[in-house]
Amino acid sequence: MKIAIGNDHRGYELKKKIITWLAHNGYEVTDYGTSVSESVDYPDYAHSVADAVSSKKADRGILICGTGIGMSITANKHQGIRAALCYKPEYALLTRKHNDANLLCLGELNGDDLNLDVVRVFFETEFEGGRHLPRIKKIEA
Repeated sequence: MKIAIGNDHRGYELKKKIITWLAHNGYEVTDYGTSVSESVDYPDYAHSVADAVSSKKADRGILICGTGIGMSITANKHQGIRAALCYKPEYALLTRKHNDANLLCLGELNGDDLNLDVVRVFFETEFEGGRHLPRIKKIEA
């Protein structure tokens, strides 16, 4: 599975840890984020990752900033993106099962260990389909 990942300055250190986890678990990762800790504009990175996922260059994406809110707002402006801001593993589980989310947004403020748990659940959980599929089609329309 191909993963696009992006971050602003707040998400730089967490991104490195997530890339290590993804690579260790067999995912192919393309890094669209900044590699500096100086202030940058999060929408630039959100657009790059959302473009990669919506154009099918990547199967799923991850965006990281201080809270994840700005990344989520920006990514969801793109056709075909279902970005979910998840602060708990339970949210990641349900957004994959029910919403077929294809882009995970994380807040660096949530802490590394909890964010890594969220990532693990997001990538281990499949979409249930069934009664949820018509809802996804309504989102896409």
